[in-house]
Amino acid sequence: MNRLISFHLIAWAVLGLVCLTDIPVCTSATIDVYYAPEDHPVDRVVRLYDRATRYIYVSVYGLTAPSVVKALVDAKHRGVDVRVITDRERLNDPKQHRAVKTLRLAGVPIRVNRHDALMHLKQVVIDDAINTSGSANHTTSGNRYNDERLDVITDAQLTAKARDKFLALWNDHERFVVWTE
Repeated sequence: MNRLISFHLIAWAVLGLVCLTDIPVCTSATIDVYYAPEDHPVDRVVRLYDRATRYIYVSVYGLTAPSVVKALVDAKHRGVDVRVITDRERLNDPKQHRAVKTLRLAGVPIRVNRHDALMHLKQVVIDDAINTSGSANHTTSGNRYNDERLDVITDAQLTAKARDKFLALWNDHERFVVWTE
């Protein structure tokens, strides 16, 4: 029994030291996990876009869901800074091309990769408070049919890291260019 108590004391001491470091083990983040098709992750993203007040930064491979396009255009019209990075090869899909063109015509700046690899990131950053990650694209099939996952993370520190990554991509003129069609 004394060994068990000693083990627990050591474990708590180690955990206490870990919490004092920069390792994000003891973050106060809230993470909500949604699976497609049963949880309709795109519908969750649309609700987040509807509540945004300052900015929405979207990095996504597939963007074809009409509800997402409408929510982003509506946010832009509310004065929200909306920016999108997507994969240039996906623009060969007529639905993706139409969605991205609609966003651009609404004043949303679009950047695409110029490098040969995929821009496969699926991340959204909203108002320094929320970021999303996972396998889910902003597509109807990703919402209704595919096996997908969307994590909605509410944490200022993790969201700042996601924002910084987005802005690094956005400002990388070697790898990403403005899409003008």
